[in-house]
Amino acid sequence: MSPNIHKALDRLHYRYPSLLVDAVTEHEPGRRLVAVKNVTVNEDFFQGHFPGTPVMPGVLMIETLTQVATLLLFSGETGEGGAYLRAVENAKFRRQVVPGDSVRLEVELARRRGPVARARGLAYVGEHIVAEADLVLGLAPPAADAASGRIHPTAIIAPGAEIGEGTAIGPYVTIGPNVKLGRDCVIESGAVIEGWTEIGDGTRVFPYASIGLIPQDLKFKGEETRLKIGARNLFREFVTIHRGTAGGGGVTTIGDDNVFMAYAHVAHDCHVGNHTIFGNGATLGGHVSVEDYATISAFSGIHQFCRVGRYAFIGGFSVVTKDALPYAKTVGNRARIYGLNTIGLARRGFSAELLQKLKKTYRYLLTSKLNTSRALEKIERDPALRCPEVQYLVDFIRQSRRGVILRRPVRKLEEMVED
Repeated sequence: MSPNIHKALDRLHYRYPSLLVDAVTEHEPGRRLVAVKNVTVNEDFFQGHFPGTPVMPGVLMIETLTQVATLLLFSGETGEGGAYLRAVENAKFRRQVVPGDSVRLEVELARRRGPVARARGLAYVGEHIVAEADLVLGLAPPAADAASGRIHPTAIIAPGAEIGEGTAIGPYVTIGPNVKLGRDCVIESGAVIEGWTEIGDGTRVFPYASIGLIPQDLKFKGEETRLKIGARNLFREFVTIHRGTAGGGGVTTIGDDNVFMAYAHVAHDCHVGNHTIFGNGATLGGHVSVEDYATISAFSGIHQFCRVGRYAFIGGFSVVTKDALPYAKTVGNRARIYGLNTIGLARRGFSAELLQKLKKTYRYLLTSKLNTSRALEKIERDPALRCPEVQYLVDFIRQSRRGVILRRPVRKLEEMVED
């Protein structure tokens, strides 16, 4: 007998007196399984089913075939899985099953598609068929794998939640019915994941983070809105991420490889790119866009509908009420611009030549005494500045709806930041 059968028998969702499979004698994985049920006079159901002339109930014959079908469907799976009976078709009971009978149960898989499988079941005593039926089974996701140690027994996982292979869920975690977790995630103690939320592979959620709950928007009336999170993200303690609103597009999105330090907050309808870093307590208002490789330092707040450009650096305790320019350092309450983020860009692999082009571009914007429109014209006409990064910066400014932060600090403040 396949060693997977022993594991399947152990994790079958039945125990005495409901377990109706005694042994497995044949197994063709994914195709056919033969099991045995030895019917004894001390079966629990015989006490009230025709006392004096005990007969095994027909409904329990169907239940026995269903348990064998479950073993066939999940004996080769690494997760626990499970099945529930959705329908019985073409059932026939040809002979009585009585104490002392050894019932041979043969189940063949007819079709498996998505969350539904069909199987043909036959029950024999000797060479005689005693019962037969076509079974329609609903397949439960491997979300309740507490016995394997990946999911703590105190975790509350609603029916319908989808848990990827290799994902570990700690004590007192709550996961809602519409949540989809990818493979190899780690959800630590006390975290809550709710709503129509998708989380990609390899993501880690630390204790007491709250992800996918309803937005803090008084116009929200309980509509179905979503949160989509990519792969390999890190959500530290007490991070809060809210799903979208109908008026804001209905979805909050987060890309891949982002770090959200403790108490960071992403409000409804925000869109966060890839490889960003949010410091402790960093906060996004609703409808904010944060592009790739941006850093928002501790306790900074970004006003609703603002944008934070690629590779932007927002200093600690800043209040950003306009669009924060890409590649630049933006610091303060209210935030001012402190020029190119030279050190950060060099660490990200920007060449010396490209840094010089960006520096010259920012000189046009900040120190040339040209207004913004004329500075952009100068930048676009300068052949030495033609590259995708400079063009992206120009387009970012021209597409701004709230305006961009081009206000420079006074000299004293600039010297303090440099120090």
